[in-house]
Amino acid sequence: MTSSWSSKRRALAAAALITLAAAVAGAQEQPGAQDHAELAKQLSNPLASLVSVPFQFNWEENVGPSELTRFVLNLQPVMPFTLNDSWNLIARVIMPFIGQPPLAPGGTATSGISDITTSFFFSPSKSTRFIWGVGPVLVLPSTSEPTLGSGKWSGGPTVIALKQTGPWTAGALWNQFWSFVGDATRSDVNQMFLQPFVAYQATKTLTLTVQSETTANWEADNGDRWTVPINVLAAKISTFGVFPASYQFGFGVFAAHPSAGPTWKIRAAIVVLLPRTKS
Repeated sequence: MTSSWSSKRRALAAAALITLAAAVAGAQEQPGAQDHAELAKQLSNPLASLVSVPFQFNWEENVGPSELTRFVLNLQPVMPFTLNDSWNLIARVIMPFIGQPPLAPGGTATSGISDITTSFFFSPSKSTRFIWGVGPVLVLPSTSEPTLGSGKWSGGPTVIALKQTGPWTAGALWNQFWSFVGDATRSDVNQMFLQPFVAYQATKTLTLTVQSETTANWEADNGDRWTVPINVLAAKISTFGVFPASYQFGFGVFAAHPSAGPTWKIRAAIVVLLPRTKS
């Protein structure tokens, strides 16, 4: 089983690297429709008026009793809508595709889509330096595999706030959700997510970011409750065909993690940017 999983893991990693290499090869150096420096600044703002389609590749190491690799591809489209002269609605979707080794002795490797998280932020359209948004988050059970999803519909509030000053962007995203319907044989969901971030625009096209994607599973025992990665990322604005795009690479270490969880990871991402046309 371990040999089979290793072969599958290598195939997933190779496919992801080929996809990333093809995207980089397709990137062109000519200027985009908007100034790259402004795009880089907007990209540091999760509530910016940009349609973006990120493909985020993660290789998480030392997962499970055999300390193997978990591969996670997150497709994370962001879609802003103008409600009126004063308010915008920003929809953010996270669709994870996972290839995972056994998490317990005698377990089996699994792969497939995990639960889909959709957030809606109502944000003032006139905000400039201090930017905020608030709304609901909904988690859809998208798999019957117990190690990939919760089997429950969940929902709750989500809030984001940030400030941009010169080349600096600092802020945090928070949500808390609880299960309200689903598989009665599965455990209830009571989970918090916190994403503090600090970004520095080092040049017109290069941005450096330090952030975390902390989760707290309040239903778990104390030893398995917290997952706290510390991520360091570099992002470069270029183009992807005719579209502006950001190419990102970084790594992370886990300050806290469940007993079967990873201890460090590598991340690469392609974010295709589609600036909105004002009517």
